[in-house]
Amino acid sequence: MEITADIDFWIGLVKIVWINIILSGDNAVVIALAARSLPPHQQRKAILLGSGAAVVLRIALTLVAAQLLSIPYLQIIGGLLLLWIGVQLLSEGGDGDEGEGEAKVYGSMMAAVRTILIADLIMSLDNVIGVAAAAKGSMVLLMLGLAISIPLVVFGSALMIKLMDRFPVIVVIGAALIGWVGGETLVSDVALKGLLEGSYWFQQAGALAGAVLVVLLGTYLQKKRSSELTDQV
Repeated sequence: MEITADIDFWIGLVKIVWINIILSGDNAVVIALAARSLPPHQQRKAILLGSGAAVVLRIALTLVAAQLLSIPYLQIIGGLLLLWIGVQLLSEGGDGDEGEGEAKVYGSMMAAVRTILIADLIMSLDNVIGVAAAAKGSMVLLMLGLAISIPLVVFGSALMIKLMDRFPVIVVIGAALIGWVGGETLVSDVALKGLLEGSYWFQQAGALAGAVLVVLLGTYLQKKRSSELTDQV
């Protein structure tokens, strides 16, 4: 009986870690985009703070995720927030305000951590339901699985920053991913279920529209910002 319980525990743990690896790809992109604009010596700190706080939020969110998803218009608001975050991250993606004062840098880091938390909170609403199902009511298993996933997300985020610095097009792709998730979240709201029930293509169109909107608007604002900085010089 104890052997069976141990096997179930380890199987549940593996499931939670695996689910987090699969579902944390978009979260790693958000963390990398948010931390990329910071000076190198502050990027790791922002990643650690953002990832750690996000996991704590996920644990708390797991207890109420199903109830939150049943609240009308909540996902619409969340989707709009994700679209705004995607546009903001892309429009600021080309900036490198490393020559600013200490107060300016500190404020930027806090803004990066705040962005990570908001985006992770929205993007994890439906994800945590799968994690909760794998935990089968065991809070120890849930916390242990999420804790193990922290270094995976941190490593993924650090790797993404290096890739973004080397291949700038990944920044656009990452912003498009955030827009895709934002559009998908928006059209998946329970308030639209009756209207769009079974409409798979509408949901895909909403996700695509979110990605296109973020890329076009973010790119436009980035070029406008660069032009203004050039004029000032």
